[in-house]
Amino acid sequence: MDLENVIYKLQRALDKKIESLAISVTSGGVDSMETYKYIIGQINALEATKQEISNLLNDKEQNEGTVVDINTKNTGTK
Repeated sequence: MDLENVIYKLQRALDKKIESLAISVTSGGVDSMETYKYIIGQINALEATKQEISNLLNDKEQNEGTVVDINTKNTGTK
């Protein structure tokens, strides 16, 4: 299995877990404030992980792409 598939599957698993936790909160599956805070903490941690993966992927894409330097100053004569 190549790295792209692993990352894709990891992102899908994170999304499913976040959705499952959100449904438990919104459907009344929380019986105490302590449980609510724990679930919200899990959601925040998973979202931060997703964001970090996204940032790493964006850095990779930016470094591997073609770089075009567009000079905004006018170099020609009037």
